[in-house]
Amino acid sequence: MNYTDINAKTVDSWVQNGWEWGKPISHEVFEKAKNGEWGVYLTPTKIVPHEWFGEMRGKKILGLASGGGQQIPVFTALGADCTVLDYSAEQLKCEEEVGKREGYTPKCVRADMTKPLPFADESFDLIFNPVSNCYIEELEPVWRECARVLKPGGVLLVGFDNGINYLFDDDETKITNTLPYNPLKDEVLYKKSLELDYGVQFSHTLDEEIGGQLRAGFMLTDIYEDTNGGGFLHEHGVPCFVATRCVKK
Repeated sequence: MNYTDINAKTVDSWVQNGWEWGKPISHEVFEKAKNGEWGVYLTPTKIVPHEWFGEMRGKKILGLASGGGQQIPVFTALGADCTVLDYSAEQLKCEEEVGKREGYTPKCVRADMTKPLPFADESFDLIFNPVSNCYIEELEPVWRECARVLKPGGVLLVGFDNGINYLFDDDETKITNTLPYNPLKDEVLYKKSLELDYGVQFSHTLDEEIGGQLRAGFMLTDIYEDTNGGGFLHEHGVPCFVATRCVKK
């Protein structure tokens, strides 16, 4: 089985077991968004600044690996024209659940983000990609595809893990691994990942993350760091996540 298929099934099981990032927003949250009171996350704890989005009404937005019924319903409530792509069927079910409850039909696309995106050139004004590229090995093709499907001047918002988490054991108190973290190149790590229901995850460098976006034709306009939101590293103020705002030149 391809590792992305393994990851899709792993996320499906996480959602079925109550995963934090697979819990759809409530009707109350949706209504607040319609009234202009809203906040979404690219990383665990910090709300994305509203100025990163600009005017939302009528904006064509792609939620890239953004299923779960959390961000896309908010953008829809704000008047955006949204499409969500995810490889987890359960995450897309969450989108459909909110849409059915709130009276709209979400545009859901089940697809593997490591493959060419199934959209025409310059289809979107904004791409929202919360932490998810830790589940794919190569990032350059994704950034090139994002640049292709965004309009000139379009905005790419990305949240990602900076790799620190992959150094540590589950208690986050002892360094047990080396970087880069890549189970596809370490048989022992691969078996351990599947046994512990981690899926197949990868660490990525800032060169792969930010450098890759710049090489794909984007211009970095803003950035912030975030913690895990809990655990030993969080308690010590260690930033393990980064959010970036880039604009297509």
